[in-house]
Amino acid sequence: MTLLSEDQSARPQPCRVADPPSKQAGPLHQDTKDLTGSKDYYMDSAENAVFGQVEPPRRSRGRLILHGLVMFGREFCYAVEAAFVTPVLLSVGLPRSMYSLVWLISPILGFLLQPVIGSASDYCGSPWGRRRPYILTLGLLMLVGLTMFLNGDIVISAVIADRATRQTWAIVVVMLGVVLFDFAADFIDGPIKAYLFDVCSHQDKERGLHYHALLTGLGGAFGYLVGAMDWGHSILGRLLGSEYQVIFFFSALTWSVFLTVHLFSIPEEPLDKAAAGRPSALSALRQLGSQRNGYGTLGKETEDPPLLSVSDIRQRSFSALGEANAVTSSAKQPSKEARERMTLKSLLKAIITMPTHYRYLCISHLLGWTAFLCNMLFFTDFMGQIVYKGNPYAEHNSTAYATYERGVEIGCWGLCINAVSSALFSYVQRFLLSYVGLKGLYFMGYFVFGLGTGLIGLFPNIIATLVLCSVFGVMSSTLYTIPFNLIAEYQREEEEEMNRRGGGESLRGTGVDCAALTCMVQLAQILVGAGLGALVNVVGSVVVVVLSASTVSLLGCVFIALFVRSAHSLQYL
Repeated sequence: MTLLSEDQSARPQPCRVADPPSKQAGPLHQDTKDLTGSKDYYMDSAENAVFGQVEPPRRSRGRLILHGLVMFGREFCYAVEAAFVTPVLLSVGLPRSMYSLVWLISPILGFLLQPVIGSASDYCGSPWGRRRPYILTLGLLMLVGLTMFLNGDIVISAVIADRATRQTWAIVVVMLGVVLFDFAADFIDGPIKAYLFDVCSHQDKERGLHYHALLTGLGGAFGYLVGAMDWGHSILGRLLGSEYQVIFFFSALTWSVFLTVHLFSIPEEPLDKAAAGRPSALSALRQLGSQRNGYGTLGKETEDPPLLSVSDIRQRSFSALGEANAVTSSAKQPSKEARERMTLKSLLKAIITMPTHYRYLCISHLLGWTAFLCNMLFFTDFMGQIVYKGNPYAEHNSTAYATYERGVEIGCWGLCINAVSSALFSYVQRFLLSYVGLKGLYFMGYFVFGLGTGLIGLFPNIIATLVLCSVFGVMSSTLYTIPFNLIAEYQREEEEEMNRRGGGESLRGTGVDCAALTCMVQLAQILVGAGLGALVNVVGSVVVVVLSASTVSLLGCVFIALFVRSAHSLQYL
């Protein structure tokens, strides 16, 4: 079988309808046995009637890998930003007290607009599909931001001669580039995840998220590897002008190619066509109950509940991650009438009134990203100033500045180690799952990261720091996979419970759920941007950055242990 084999098409079997039970029938379960003769009857009838037309076809491994390549490109560019944003900002003259404020503008916009984007993508009627128009637009914005970020200084220097004016405009252009790139890169994650959920069956969602995590780690590794090399004295450096232009060349090329591959990896049906192609499936779902409920609530039990629930008749997948991703996205598409009533007010209300277990998951995600960003965004600066004792404000031809640059390069190698460990841990997760479960993996990621960053902050030794960089990858893989698996599992359980009790459709779609989690990333950036710069000024050393990351991560461990709900399906392992 080749890697790019054709997708397996869905083959629903004919649905057999049982004759009405006779009046002389015995107990309910006895009637069921007489009518069907075996459990396979229900697998053929009820499951195919409800899910046979709804669930997308199986996807080949090659399709899933091509779909996940966008995460490689995104993380490649993210790695370049994380490694060089602080050194670039400091090198153009941005004061230390303001360098963390650059993270405030983008996350504030993202926190306010991310749910709107997620909901809009749920109901987008573009002929190209629901998610891909948003992914393309945000991908182009990423490219523009990257161009301004890495080339702003050299362009302004070529245009403006006055030194003071040149410095001011260089700071403005570079900051705008960082904000635009960060804004688009954060926004694009939600539509990418929702795109995967829409076009894949529940068996393929596990595989898809696994490839996403794997390629995310590899992309970060290559991005940091490019940043760790000394391009200034290379042939490319002399040809393109400077080290930053070489890095921009590789970043722009990687992102453009992999974004294009992603957009054409798996066909996506337009919303109206997809809804029109599944009338029987949606009708079957509506027959289970017509009462409309708010987000996260369960329908009231009817007088005549179904004989067997969908969860009773559906075979469970081999892996719990596969079960966690068994989100029937098509069944979650609201009707046209519901889409017309979806407003910003109702959308915000849906997020504010989310069930407790969703809210706790979002809070834990917020704590995790706050800790992760505290460390990752300023790690190369920490290496240059604390571990190597360089000075980013010294003259660019001085020994102190050269020492700082050397620390930044070694910091890139450390972040490369982090990316490799993230890719490896995304693979190890599948084997650990059967022993510790989703919640156990979630807790372990936070605990290992908190312990490792604490040791780095207390003992800033070069060798020890590079070795402990591997714990960053554990946290990265955890944040990119486990919360989305948990929220998908929550949705699956609620769908099955609503079907069992006769509940109606929900106004909430998968895109909104992914957006709610992604909002926590923006909120974490707001907290880091608003508080970390002031904290560094008070303490007088960037070592507080790493120690803060450790403290918040360990706090997240406690929160996960006490409040985050584990997936019920893990009991079937």
